[in-house]
Amino acid sequence: TMPSIFSYQSAEVDWCESNFERSAVIAEYYNTELLLGSFLLLTPLNFLVLEAFSELQVNSGTFLSLLPAGLFSMYFHMTLSYVGQLLDELSILWTLAVAYSFWYPQAYFPKCIKTRKHFFWLTGITTVISTLMSFVKPTLNAYALNCIAFHLLYLTWRELKKCNDKRVHRMAAVMVMWWVLAITSWISDRWLCWLWQAINFPYFHSFWHVLIALSLLYCCPLVIYFDVSYEMPSFKPKLEYWPSDSWPVVVPYVTLEEPHKQC
Repeated sequence: TMPSIFSYQSAEVDWCESNFERSAVIAEYYNTELLLGSFLLLTPLNFLVLEAFSELQVNSGTFLSLLPAGLFSMYFHMTLSYVGQLLDELSILWTLAVAYSFWYPQAYFPKCIKTRKHFFWLTGITTVISTLMSFVKPTLNAYALNCIAFHLLYLTWRELKKCNDKRVHRMAAVMVMWWVLAITSWISDRWLCWLWQAINFPYFHSFWHVLIALSLLYCCPLVIYFDVSYEMPSFKPKLEYWPSDSWPVVVPYVTLEEPHKQC
């Protein structure tokens, strides 16, 4: 009999952490709990980052798409169900699609795309096709999603070549540092599980959740900075750090210098 797609442990993917070791209802306890902690930390901090844009009607709503991605990921690690796996992966795919649709610089559009509306259609069609393809071999979905990061890093590099602001370069470097640590943890959990189980430390995927949340904390204001530079060039975006530049751990955000009206 085929297992129910909603059943516990019906997913094609199982991470290194032992299942139901600390809870009878949570399959991967540390993956779920650290993801919840990262999610609860990241969401209010991102809204703090976006607060400066309330009067400018900047499209900050795209960051709300992180909400279902976090919730579905928690559901997946709690149940390890087939439905949970697909919801986790597809929510990330659609979050990336929303981000690309609204934030992708028009300067990098393909030559056949002339307007943002046409780019919406291109992104939407590509996302639908990718969604259908994700059902073919779900075990490959996570690898494909992680590969998108290389395109984002390439775009960041292109933008940094045109920018002389040392704060922007610093923020990008910190973002990349957290991402490298995150992807290293993800790969270690996936490929070296035998080693971590041998030394009774199979928790690297839970570290991935914390580290990728920290990377996103720096990525979001960086995206806003570049978007303002393209869409509102009359404003001068500036990166700031809360509570202070001198603190070892800070929350980055963007401030805007309003243009002076000339008589």
